[in-house]
Amino acid sequence: MTPGHRKFLIFAAALVVSWIVGVNVPATWTVEQVALDVQTDAEGRLYYIFKKQPAYFEAVPLAQAVLNPARVDGSREEPAVREEFVSVETLVGGEARTLYYQHVAKHHWGFWSLLPAVVAVLLCWLTREPVPSLLGGIVAGALLLTRYDFTGDVLIPSLASTNAAGVLLLYLWLLGGLMGIWSRTGAAQAFAEFMTVRFVRGPRSAKLVSWMLGVVFFQGGTVSTVLVGTTVKPIADKEKVSHEELAYIVDSTASPIASQLAFNAWPGYIQAFIFVSGVSFLATEADRLSFFFGSVPFCFYAIFAVLGTFLLSIEKPYFLGGRLRAAMERSRATGQLDAEGAAPLSAKELQGSNVPEGYKPHILEFFLPLGSLIAIAVGTFLASGSPNVQWAFGFALLLAAGMALAKGMSLKDVVSGFHDGLKGVVLGSVILLLAITIGGISKETGGGVFLVEQLGQAIPYFLLPVLLQVITIVIAFSTGTSWGTYAVAFPLAMPLAWAVAGAHGLAHPELFMTLCFAAVMDGSVYGDQCSPISDTTVLSSMCTGCDLMDHVKTQIPQASMAAVLAAVCWTVVAFFTA
Repeated sequence: MTPGHRKFLIFAAALVVSWIVGVNVPATWTVEQVALDVQTDAEGRLYYIFKKQPAYFEAVPLAQAVLNPARVDGSREEPAVREEFVSVETLVGGEARTLYYQHVAKHHWGFWSLLPAVVAVLLCWLTREPVPSLLGGIVAGALLLTRYDFTGDVLIPSLASTNAAGVLLLYLWLLGGLMGIWSRTGAAQAFAEFMTVRFVRGPRSAKLVSWMLGVVFFQGGTVSTVLVGTTVKPIADKEKVSHEELAYIVDSTASPIASQLAFNAWPGYIQAFIFVSGVSFLATEADRLSFFFGSVPFCFYAIFAVLGTFLLSIEKPYFLGGRLRAAMERSRATGQLDAEGAAPLSAKELQGSNVPEGYKPHILEFFLPLGSLIAIAVGTFLASGSPNVQWAFGFALLLAAGMALAKGMSLKDVVSGFHDGLKGVVLGSVILLLAITIGGISKETGGGVFLVEQLGQAIPYFLLPVLLQVITIVIAFSTGTSWGTYAVAFPLAMPLAWAVAGAHGLAHPELFMTLCFAAVMDGSVYGDQCSPISDTTVLSSMCTGCDLMDHVKTQIPQASMAAVLAAVCWTVVAFFTA
């Protein structure tokens, strides 16, 4: 049997199993309980803050609630409602108080819930073809959910969403167009030559520039990967830095840096999930934001990840996987930036410049659009709390095209450059859209809910941070999102950490909860960073011109070593100080 036949049999078996489970195994329902930091307005109406806006609600007593965990948890029957707000009368410090919770009905199929993600990741690993692999995972999830109209019930609703439209606008039209214009004007090459003459003296300094830009662009996630990747690629290519090295540096200085230099949207988003009734240091939004920033020194994975990429940049790594070492040796010895048989996500249209005859590139054609992009992204972040990257990339694209026209380039050449840019990133954009789709499918099948339920057992307190790290790694790797993992894990992890601290009579419960918080933060970042279905993984590959699975396989050893070191640190600190 040929390898191709074996891969096809694995794919077919996965689809058959998904169909059998979807038809014969009923979903198990459970209730996710989120504690709310409730306030009262001048008219006596109850509300809580969600995405910086008041969200009003009406609550029913728990005994009358449809989504009462005592009745719903473990049931095979779908409840009449999917969301409900409940009130609970209790004693806090000897005083009667009313606590409020949001109950959300969730369902899963046990370990079968992980099937879509497992199929996609396994096929990616075996075939090195992300598009059919992601489609395989999507089809497996659709069969599990008994949605047999794959186009009408799965692909079209996902691709017609605002999120998908944003991906097409930003990463296909704006990012691709900007990269194409830079390729046509020679701006990227001019920048590379400028940096090489004045700052870069070889692979080390080229990588160090990449690392420093990753720190500077601390917004994290897609913003960081796109900005750093597109900026440093021409420099790194000129200095024979392998695409695997560059993709790892770009990816590992995105979310890890965002959690360390957290002057971005992360604290405001996460604080809403960590309210725990009766915990004084999490009582208000200001308290929770303070708690977030207090956890930064304990986000050990982020620290080791950023340190590891710095040491790799100066070629003094504390640990180096065999695949990445081979990539480094290959690129230095032969100048071959990709492995044999690689399929880079950045197409040949963007691999060099295609300057029209008689047109003279200038460094300002790179610096001015890039500067305006950064200024608009930072300015809109300071003004509204969230960077408007569509505005930023849109203005940069118009400025780059306008400068080319003003310097005498014909409109036909500008449009041709724009077309080349779109062709250069179309594969990455397709993979990104499919990754979003399978992330939504994995969320619907309830894989994260099932995994979180497995933590409900009695465990030694000093192992809780590591167990939270492992569970969030699996969830984020399976769904390709750290923020989605936070929404699933924090409502369980924080009350669980508080209960464990009380049950063991820990002298420093706040420190213990900080360790658990940091473990959820970092486990989610690691899982997202290493997942082949994560948007940041895809974008890191696309913007550095790397093969997606080459990036995944060369990144995992270094990231895993950082995760192991972080687990040791959390366990030691919990055991000796909490």
